[in-house]
Amino acid sequence: MRKSAIVTNNILEMRGITKTFPGVKALSDVTIEVARGEVHAICGENGAGKSTLMKVLSGVYPHGTYDGDIVFENETVAFRDISDSEEKGIVIIHQELALSPYLSIAENIFLNNEQTSRGLIDWNKTNHEAQKLLARVGLRDNPTTPIRQLGVGKQQLVEIAKALSKRVKLLILDEPTAALNDEDSDHLLNLILHLKEQGITSIIISHKLNEIKKIADSVTVIRDGQTIETMPRQAVTEERIIKDMVGRDLEHRYPDHTPHIGEELLRVEHWTAHHPQDTSRVVVDDVSITVRAGEIVGIAGLMGAGRTEFAMSLFGHSYGSRISGKVFLRGKEIKTRTVAEAIQNGIAYATEDRKTYGLNLIEDIKRNISMASLGKLERAGLVHDNEEYKVAEGFRRSMNIKAPNVLVKTGKLSGGNQQKVVLSKWIYSDPDVLILDEPTRGIDVGAKYEIYTIINRLAAEGKGVIVISSELPELLGISDRVYAISEGRITGELPIEEATPESVLTLMTMERSR
Repeated sequence: MRKSAIVTNNILEMRGITKTFPGVKALSDVTIEVARGEVHAICGENGAGKSTLMKVLSGVYPHGTYDGDIVFENETVAFRDISDSEEKGIVIIHQELALSPYLSIAENIFLNNEQTSRGLIDWNKTNHEAQKLLARVGLRDNPTTPIRQLGVGKQQLVEIAKALSKRVKLLILDEPTAALNDEDSDHLLNLILHLKEQGITSIIISHKLNEIKKIADSVTVIRDGQTIETMPRQAVTEERIIKDMVGRDLEHRYPDHTPHIGEELLRVEHWTAHHPQDTSRVVVDDVSITVRAGEIVGIAGLMGAGRTEFAMSLFGHSYGSRISGKVFLRGKEIKTRTVAEAIQNGIAYATEDRKTYGLNLIEDIKRNISMASLGKLERAGLVHDNEEYKVAEGFRRSMNIKAPNVLVKTGKLSGGNQQKVVLSKWIYSDPDVLILDEPTRGIDVGAKYEIYTIINRLAAEGKGVIVISSELPELLGISDRVYAISEGRITGELPIEEATPESVLTLMTMERSR
């Protein structure tokens, strides 16, 4: 029989949690207390130990593989696996959603928890119960709809409905809004507050400090595998969280940048691209932009405005159909009809989806850095291994990629370090123009600062850098000039001296004249 703990109002206490992997102490004497019915935020840089701590709590790392105690509802518990923790009412929703795209909403909700009658699945009951759960999370879709037909925001709601089906008492959400637009993020945050009213306690891991300030009752900061402090809502400020996370004050969120802008480097004229399936629909509409040597150009736009579609169609026609327009590099027209042709002509594109399109996560750092430029390492038709290692090791040091060596699998790196590998890959291709699509998505403030420093360094070397970002303060903080795009069209261009949040947002929301 499990021993009882001292009775408190805390639903959860983790005491002295220490977790060690070969050669690495991921958690060191971490202690955290979560009050019943609160929203508790956990902050920390990528690699600080947040996800490891939640895996210990949920039984992914079973009892016996770590030191310390977990007390849940005043009882010391020892989970052997996830099913043990779920049986107690602890449910974790990972950043990478665990839904089957080919099953329906209802089937996903009750996967491994099937609604049966006389040994057979009762589909009427399954769909009916799913409908009730969907109503609780504000989702009106038919429960028989396949998951693959839903956007990421709705899939998050299905995951929460699935958690509710397990009679969740403590809901853990790992970066729940990282891939969501502002509208879906607001809906999800309001849902968490609504669940709080129903008595459900939540732990949220997030890098978005404005969201934490909005919904968290208390915040625990973890740095380098250790608890730094827990603060109540009224004591939470962005400055305090940042200082705790990175161990120092960030007086300036963006590094100093003195531009040395030269002659025109890239000019795109009348660029148009149609939807890949619905070829009658114009997605990128007569876009013309310029980028000068040493210049950082921001592209601002709401979700679906055509920013990524423009970048991908320009980079090797990676998106779209019926693509037209002209591209000039240093005044000479170039072709970018294939990715290889775009790279050969001096254009590189770092995708917003680094895990799917930017990296091979099961390959090591070395191969990921070299994969876009293997021709530079070729000797008699073979890749020169020693040279490849030397190049990758140089980037590991210069980009401050936190890994013991370049033979580490890229999938084991934190988000910020993965992004540095993506940048290393494209910098090694030696482009004249580097397009960065959401370069700091899903990474913490410390890693963001390092990425901004790298962007400044590229501009200082005379390269043209295009930055696409959903974070308007970020664009205004690092750009020399900003374009706004709405409904596939450029609606305005502002030098950074004239670009304010209000002026850029006005251009971003400008409707096309009919």
